[in-house]
Amino acid sequence: PGGCPALCECSEPARTVKCVNRNLTAVPPDLPPYVRSLFITGNPLTDLPAGAFPAQRLPDLASLNLSGNHLRTVEAGSLALPALRQLDLSGNALGSFSPQAFGEGGSPLEELALRGALRNHSVLLSLAALLQSGALRNLSRLELADNGLLLLPAGMFTALPALRQLDLSNNSLVGLRNVSFQGLGQLQSLNLSDNSLGVLWNSTLAQFRSLPALRHIVLRRNTWVCDCAIEDLVAWLKESDQVEGKDALTCASPDKMLGKALLKINGSDLNCSAPIDLPSQLQTSYVFLGIVLALIGAIFLLVLYLNRKGIKKWMHNIRDACRDHMEGYHYRYEINADPRLTNLSSNSDV
Repeated sequence: PGGCPALCECSEPARTVKCVNRNLTAVPPDLPPYVRSLFITGNPLTDLPAGAFPAQRLPDLASLNLSGNHLRTVEAGSLALPALRQLDLSGNALGSFSPQAFGEGGSPLEELALRGALRNHSVLLSLAALLQSGALRNLSRLELADNGLLLLPAGMFTALPALRQLDLSNNSLVGLRNVSFQGLGQLQSLNLSDNSLGVLWNSTLAQFRSLPALRHIVLRRNTWVCDCAIEDLVAWLKESDQVEGKDALTCASPDKMLGKALLKINGSDLNCSAPIDLPSQLQTSYVFLGIVLALIGAIFLLVLYLNRKGIKKWMHNIRDACRDHMEGYHYRYEINADPRLTNLSSNSDV
């Protein structure tokens, strides 16, 4: 007790243990009980089984850095530590993350970093289930950057009342319509930079307005589409003081608006004075086309009915002509089939 694992560096006064780039394939079982900050990084560690960090032996472990390993699996109960406040799992290609990883009774965790660790969609869903379960209600900082996320599961953040910082930068988010920020009354900072956002709809903007503590929203380097749908966003930017560096936000499309600052857009630029309801126009066109086709069909049937006698006589004439033609073919077939009639036909002038 109180010793240091052979492949680690320990400092009892600082209550710190570092096992960095030591080719570890498992968590050292003989970690000193005094450890408060533990660094196990840059190792070929692939699995965190249940009890990997025994709560009885590590009662004071508050900061755990497992970044830059090869972690694939985080099993149930593997992170059930009574004093854990900070956890960094960044840079791991997680393939399985148990929603019960922090145990059944919840966790005191306050900071969770998962930068570049959620490339697998199933892991994202598991994380959403974990967050929605309320097991991390004390979480104040959540980092989900560099994960290539396109969309976020609905209601992913609804059970995080203490969340203050949310980092979603450097992903591929195309929209936030299914994301609810309701209940995040403590949220102070939201980083949405370096994504693929084309517009923020009024429902999302209304949520931003309703968060009194939210004063730092980062929206730079997104692909804003400057058409009529962006009017609400432009109006919000002009009236709000929540967005950092809003003067630098520019249009990415269409070509005629490329590079234009969002704050300098006005109604004449967008030409939205006479909005066109395209779906209703198409619906009206289809109804009109159906009526025209129905009239044409009715007229055609009426013509057939009025000329029914002539059509009947014409059909009889065609039938008689076909019958005479077929009888001629039949007569010639009988002559060709009888050798005597054939010789007669070829030697006579008849």
